[in-house]
Amino acid sequence: MLHEHKVQQFYDSARHCYEAIMGEYWHHADPEAVAAGLPRYRACQVLEERVVALCGIERGQRVLDWGSGIGGPTLHMARVTGASFIGVCNNDRLTQQARKRAAELGLSDQVSFKTLGDTEYKNLPFDDASFDGATFMESVCHVPDKAALFREIFRILKPGSRLGGMDWIQRPFGENQSYEQIMKFIEPVNELVAMPALGTIQDYTSFMEQAGFRVAVAKDLVPGAKCWGVVQDQENPQWLGYDGPDADMFRDGEKALVAAREAGVFSIGMWVGVKPK
Repeated sequence: MLHEHKVQQFYDSARHCYEAIMGEYWHHADPEAVAAGLPRYRACQVLEERVVALCGIERGQRVLDWGSGIGGPTLHMARVTGASFIGVCNNDRLTQQARKRAAELGLSDQVSFKTLGDTEYKNLPFDDASFDGATFMESVCHVPDKAALFREIFRILKPGSRLGGMDWIQRPFGENQSYEQIMKFIEPVNELVAMPALGTIQDYTSFMEQAGFRVAVAKDLVPGAKCWGVVQDQENPQWLGYDGPDADMFRDGEKALVAAREAGVFSIGMWVGVKPK
């Protein structure tokens, strides 16, 4: 079975778990906002606002959000910028839920959601230079051929526009410096959370540069520290006590992620790439 289809199947169950625990925002919160004491949902929104600000997204522009899921971040980014967004993912159940939420918020004319085929990210159904910007929030990590995705996003962006986003990464930390030491903790995360292989800051930077982008931002959002935040402080008991569909898989996934966080080899990164004029 294609890995991409495994991701689609994973989210058939994950949507119940993720929504129950994380609500509309299925990604990490902004570390500085968390440190300032903001609630999780608002700290997630702050990170989304940072991404669209770095991309220079403005009212009236057309933006692609890659891996939109149930649409929480897509809809928030549309609200705060006034831009029109198209969110895409490969799970139609998530897409239908995102469309319903857009309608409830009165944003259906501004935000649309589209389901792609499992490998359609390698040939996106959009014209060359037809978008003013693109975003991703912890979604590219599920894609096996990240280089192909970045090439396609480069193709559909207008010259001078930007791709910005954040994602899960692996890294050396403390006593865990070798590939073997890192993978001892990362391989269980990959297996249990439907990742083909977590990348590094440099991996994403290289893929983006190979696609033609000039990379303006490439950084670890938690440099020199273990990546914990509100996910561990407040949500860990909910993950370990989750009893919905495929509960054992999500509990085991949380245990693997806790171990990778504690070892310091798991973190989150942010990138902004500019398509030259």
